[in-house]
Amino acid sequence: MKTLKGVAGLVLVASLAGFLALRQQQIRASVTDRDSIAYWAAATLLLHHQDPYSAPSVLALQRSQGYEADKPLVLRTPPWSLWMVLPLGLLNPYWAWVVWLAVLLASLLLSMRISWRMYGDGIRPPAIILVASYLFAPVPACLVAGQLGMVLLLGIVLFFVTEGRHPLLAGAVLLIPFAKPHLFSLLWPILAVWIATRKKWSLAGGFALSFSSAVAIAWALDPAVFWHYREMLRQASIQYEFIPALSGVLRLIFFRRFFWAQFLPMAAGLLWSGWYYWKNRRIWSWGAHGPALLIVSVLTTPYAWMTDEVILLPAILQGTLWVYRAKPNLTLRSQLAIFAFGCMDGLLLLLLRAKIPFSTGIYFWSSLVWASWYWYAERFRSSLAT
Repeated sequence: MKTLKGVAGLVLVASLAGFLALRQQQIRASVTDRDSIAYWAAATLLLHHQDPYSAPSVLALQRSQGYEADKPLVLRTPPWSLWMVLPLGLLNPYWAWVVWLAVLLASLLLSMRISWRMYGDGIRPPAIILVASYLFAPVPACLVAGQLGMVLLLGIVLFFVTEGRHPLLAGAVLLIPFAKPHLFSLLWPILAVWIATRKKWSLAGGFALSFSSAVAIAWALDPAVFWHYREMLRQASIQYEFIPALSGVLRLIFFRRFFWAQFLPMAAGLLWSGWYYWKNRRIWSWGAHGPALLIVSVLTTPYAWMTDEVILLPAILQGTLWVYRAKPNLTLRSQLAIFAFGCMDGLLLLLLRAKIPFSTGIYFWSSLVWASWYWYAERFRSSLAT
């Protein structure tokens, strides 16, 4: 049986490689619309010891590959994240996209497997877990856009599963979600308190080692990389952009002129996270309590796109399992509520299918759906415990 599965896998990989090679010209035309073109451009410039955040240089590279928009797709993640995309600079944009897509798919599958290992109780997950994973709207959104989110997802679930037995490794993998620290804004202060009170110095050492290594790589290739990053942020004028997150919409409606207002939800989230940690400090487990922090972090972050919400997959699966285990006791009212959540996810999938741009802000309510689902499902965990 294992041999048969191995042969089937090889045939599938070979068929996929043949399809990509035969359809290269057709697919190549759409590659410039994916975020992977920004990763490829930054990596190419950095490998040539140039500024990876230079808008003119990035635009020239992207135009040479058929990019038609006036505004270049410039990588906005900080210098310590550049190591993740650096290998893409060794390839042309098409094969960089293929490799990047493979990385995203592998990250998704590994994250699902690890999440099942943390929250499941059998060898194989039930079908509902696979359905919830693949139809979680940010998953196809992230794959289509070629965004970084699934790699961040893998990093955070690796931290959840390793912090108990392998603290040095757990600290090292935190470098991955730290590529977009604002998405995990509620996690970092709680993590600092937890490290100090539990004396988890080896975990802190693992993070310090991986962070310094990542910075050294960026510095070696571009000694002025931090100055270049700062200039990119200044020129981008992000404070004047509409960010289609909940905080961005609230600012647009009530505090249009005040950039600081975009951070008010995060301030409220920090107060909540302090209370949540204090309440659970004696039994704190990152695998059990971390998903709640992720939910509120994404809900209150000042800067996020729907593709970033893929990092919430562990929380979505955790909630799905709570509901699945309570299936025999579900009332008609509960079944209707679950159906409503499924319809809202389906509506987001239809919007994605219609190719409505994220920048329109039409997806801003998605984080509210995931937060509502998690806290609704949490009720069933409490009932199972009793």
